[in-house]
Amino acid sequence: MKVVTAIDSFKGSLTSLEAGEAVRRGVLRALPDAQVTVRPLADGGEGTVEALVAGMGGRRERVVVTGPLGRPVEAVYGILDGSGTAIIEMSAAAGITLVPEEERDPLLTTTYGVGEMIRDAMAKGCRRFLIGIGGSATNDGGIGMLQALGFGILDRNGKPAAFGAGGLADVSSITDEGVLPELRDCTFRVACDVTNPLCGERGASVVYGPQKGAGPALTARMDGWMADFAALCRKRYPHADPDRPGSGAAGGLGFAFLTFTNASLESGIRIVLEETRLEGYIREADVVVTGEGRLDGQTVMGKAPAGVAEIAKRYGKLVVAFSGCVTEDAAACNRKGIDAFFPILRGPSSLQEAMAPENAGKNLSAAAEQAFRLIAESSRLSYR
Repeated sequence: MKVVTAIDSFKGSLTSLEAGEAVRRGVLRALPDAQVTVRPLADGGEGTVEALVAGMGGRRERVVVTGPLGRPVEAVYGILDGSGTAIIEMSAAAGITLVPEEERDPLLTTTYGVGEMIRDAMAKGCRRFLIGIGGSATNDGGIGMLQALGFGILDRNGKPAAFGAGGLADVSSITDEGVLPELRDCTFRVACDVTNPLCGERGASVVYGPQKGAGPALTARMDGWMADFAALCRKRYPHADPDRPGSGAAGGLGFAFLTFTNASLESGIRIVLEETRLEGYIREADVVVTGEGRLDGQTVMGKAPAGVAEIAKRYGKLVVAFSGCVTEDAAACNRKGIDAFFPILRGPSSLQEAMAPENAGKNLSAAAEQAFRLIAESSRLSYR
């Protein structure tokens, strides 16, 4: 029997590959002759760098960049040397988890460090970029990133605009004479699973500004600054479209990528599935195993296990999922291609005990063993 595992990380507990290896051990206890292939899985958000670097033979790079509050932070990203691809999570340089709650202020927080990460990867030969833009602390329209890449984002005095939305308010002109020449050869696949435009009641400032520290008055002002910036961009770059779905992602970073670089905004899971060539492995499998830390009604709304199941069902494959816990509305997963799912807990335990990597690995392995004992017996019965 050929089995392929593609499991999202059990966040705070097991990485994607650790979860896959735990399943592999369980399958082999039930079916010693099975061929089990473990593949990485992520949805373009947290854990994508780790999953793709480990699963695709890449390497990690560490670089000190400007953090969201202007202080230095060490950011980690991945490089796949064979294809000259850099894998970057913007949250490594400008994530909200890098800002203590009492210091959250979108007037100050900047994406400058994101541009520094891209610049570092370009210097190391990368021209293809996979970038996740979830979890930002910023609402600067991407001007920080653009400044790091050499764009002149200038205030009324012809000086570089200050960091953050406060700087966005003063942008008066844009120049591109100083842009790094390598940028014209770069392509960006940006993992973006939101459809917010740049401005308006569904825009970056109104929807996401409050969680980044903005009150109602500041939210309204930032929305106006975003609109003014978009209008300025359209004078120089006629293709700039603040209404395009996803432009408002990461405080306007989606708009900056689309306007100033050769970028596409795509589903995170779609990018990962294509880049890891998972479909080819699934095509040759008999059983496909997927899962994540929590299976619920939201799993079918573009999350990684649903993407795996969709591919598997194109080829009529049996799909089994495992998770740390399941909710009552997880039954929606059965209607979206997951034939059966199993929570892995075997008895009462605290959350801390359940999430301990050693315990989670043992529980996942044991659940996989029992599921595949049933699959093996069912296969034997069907041939009698």
